[in-house]
Amino acid sequence: MPPTTILAQNIHSLTDFLRHHKRHLQQLKRSRRPNVLTLNGKAEVVVQDAGAYQEMLEAMEAAQAKQGIAEGIASMERGEGEPAETVFARLRKKHGFKTS
Repeated sequence: MPPTTILAQNIHSLTDFLRHHKRHLQQLKRSRRPNVLTLNGKAEVVVQDAGAYQEMLEAMEAAQAKQGIAEGIASMERGEGEPAETVFARLRKKHGFKTS
């Protein structure tokens, strides 16, 4: 996964990016770091290699799942949950499934 820090060398004007897009795209693929594009000196957009972006999405998804699991475990430890069999019985009744 690419590092999360935006370095000064990864900040470019939108004009420069448009004029030299081939060079910028090669650099994005090579470094796998996002670039910040500026307009009138202000950060406007971030561009990133598609593979690095996909890795970032997968890492975020995994972190969210891990957080959700941790929250569920903490909830159960506080006694806030229901036994799985109780939930399954309610779902079977609600949806008309018979027990096997």
